[in-house]
Amino acid sequence: MEDLFSVSGTGNKMKPLAERMRPYALKDFIGQKHLVSEGSLLSRAIMTDKLGSCIFFGPPGTGKTTLASIIAETTNGAFAKMNAVSSGVADAKKLIEEARDRLKMYGKRTYLLLDECHRWNKAQSDCVLSAIEDGSIIFIGSTTENPYVAMTNAIVSRCRIFELKPLRDEEVEEGLRRAISDEANGYGKMKLTVTDEAVAHFVWAAGGDMRSAYGSLELAVLSTMPNADGSVMIDGKVAEQSSQKKLLSVDETLYYDMLSAFCKSLRGSDTDAALYYAFRLIDSGCDPMLIFRRLMAHAAEDVGVANTNALVVATSACTAYERLGQPEGLIPLTEAIICVCTSPKSNSVIVAMDAARDCVRKSGDGFVPYNLRNYVEHSPNWDGSRYVYPHDYGGYFKQQYLPDNVRDAVFYKPGNEGDEPRISEFMQRINKLAEDNAKKRK
Repeated sequence: MEDLFSVSGTGNKMKPLAERMRPYALKDFIGQKHLVSEGSLLSRAIMTDKLGSCIFFGPPGTGKTTLASIIAETTNGAFAKMNAVSSGVADAKKLIEEARDRLKMYGKRTYLLLDECHRWNKAQSDCVLSAIEDGSIIFIGSTTENPYVAMTNAIVSRCRIFELKPLRDEEVEEGLRRAISDEANGYGKMKLTVTDEAVAHFVWAAGGDMRSAYGSLELAVLSTMPNADGSVMIDGKVAEQSSQKKLLSVDETLYYDMLSAFCKSLRGSDTDAALYYAFRLIDSGCDPMLIFRRLMAHAAEDVGVANTNALVVATSACTAYERLGQPEGLIPLTEAIICVCTSPKSNSVIVAMDAARDCVRKSGDGFVPYNLRNYVEHSPNWDGSRYVYPHDYGGYFKQQYLPDNVRDAVFYKPGNEGDEPRISEFMQRINKLAEDNAKKRK
């Protein structure tokens, strides 16, 4: 088998720990049980060498490239790797030409792994379409971005999408302890002691990113001077310095309790309590970005359209923090917390979302009404209805938008706080205008 993932040779010892610890068999893969559990679609496809073109997407350090390397080890085909940042159309065309020659001469397929595949533009993506369609290559994309948003539809429609999730704490810990004890690729041959406190901190600081956890452990080992007997001790203080995150000064239970208290204080409009828990978490070593993520979520969930400015403020504050850093970046954080707490509260957005998703799951595939279809005249069994341009009637015209099986569904119901009474009045007014215009047209 041809591949670019060989781990043999003395050069392996010079590779970063994360690369050395990369598993090359599915049985050694950590995490993503929803994808690679025994009997799953992906595991069956890999083991039987029947994997078609696909895209792995998810946060960094969750196993996207590792899955690709496992495919490289199990497939009977050739395996090539490109990076979308440094590769262009010419590189892809050359590889495709080689893949087609290989297929004709030896009957061997070529797997193309494209890292950061969302970085390819339309022209670059289009150059591989025909090769994917005729089977000259099996395309495997790897990206941290949602491919449905960041990639061209032509590529996405020809691939099966697999979403990887951040690793659970126990999975990151499993990987770290494996690296500590592994004699071939890890530190098993060293006189190395890593305290439970240090391991717990590496796990917490990684935030579900195995590569980050390995990087912190590696830096700790390489930067710690051995004792007189040659032993190396990694404790909580060393772990804190190596991960560049303050050692969490609260236990796991209290950490999650304070995070829960912060969220409920936002919802309960208690500004003082929300600020207290936010800064207690930050002073305990919590990444402020976690506070921002919860803040943005609650701005949409608990305030919503009662004050649409709350989400804008929360998002802008997050951007300001990323650009300013600490301590100045904590000022817009405080402003955003106060804004969310003092905004009128309405959960109508999340109620509408849940209702719409529930309706989609229960109603099945409803046909798009003929008046909304593209090129309606070419639709089979066209009923003669056409789309009415609302602006021809002052902006509002009553016509069917939902499929027949859910045509009377109502998901969003305005509340009574903040801007929502105005929204409710506006909806009633435009609905009446739309109905009156429809009657006049008849």
